Amino acid sequence: MKLVQMTDIHLTAPGKTISGREPTENFKKALVHALDNHSDADALVITGDLSDWGDLEDYQRLRDILSSVPMPVRLCIGNHDERETFLSVFPDLAGENGFVQSAFDLPLGVGITLDTWGPGSHAGHFCEKRLSWLDEKLSATDGKIWIFMHHNPVPIGIAPMDKIMLQDAEAFAAVIARHADKIAHIFHGHCHLPLSGSLHGVPFSAPRGTNHAGWPDFKAERSLSSSDLPEAYAVILANETSTMVHMVEYGYAGDIRNEGSPDYADWDRLTMIR
Repeated sequence: MKLVQMTDIHLTAPGKTISGREPTENFKKALVHALDNHSDADALVITGDLSDWGDLEDYQRLRDILSSVPMPVRLCIGNHDERETFLSVFPDLAGENGFVQSAFDLPLGVGITLDTWGPGSHAGHFCEKRLSWLDEKLSATDGKIWIFMHHNPVPIGIAPMDKIMLQDAEAFAAVIARHADKIAHIFHGHCHLPLSGSLHGVPFSAPRGTNHAGWPDFKAERSLSSSDLPEAYAVILANETSTMVHMVEYGYAGDIRNEGSPDYADWDRLTMIR
């Protein structure tokens, strides 16, 4: 199974920039790169912050851009989104109790998208209704389960970022713990950093976003830190026994060099390019 995860696309009006980069153009570039190199992917999942300000026009623009993507597309919403505005453009994605949550078939099990949005907050929220829905879905599902969400469910050790992580983390973790034997991986975004770890033995990961990049400033107390690192998305390769997650820095503008053959017999001090 191959999946593409994009996150934190932060669409804005054409010509508007964030950190000197134009989010809509960068998202289009990410799609071109992914379709050129991973057209065999079984699905594209975008894990939130679809719009920068939750504007109607951004969701209309996203709908139009995605209309030409040949693979199935799944969407999560993040703290920069507005749920009602989003659902006015994507009404089919309204799940139980009006949350943007769904379960869908994958070649290797079942994917689940979660809604961690809360009004007037950059932090993540996962109320009793959402917890109950997730618990029921996990209980009713056999085989591997792949969870996609926006907010990080575990502190990353950077104070400003941890203030806006999933606030209902303990309750969420308790549900994960009950079903850890069947959850293959949790994918999230929000932090604009490449991250990996585990929660009750369940691995999780996040790539950098498709526009502006974060920076892991462990001394920061109040402000989030940014950088000029390349834009990126993730490619997930999975089979029955393993999962590999690549962060593809499609925004890298430097050279890609051929360093020679990986075969040991071809390694020679005189001819090996270094």
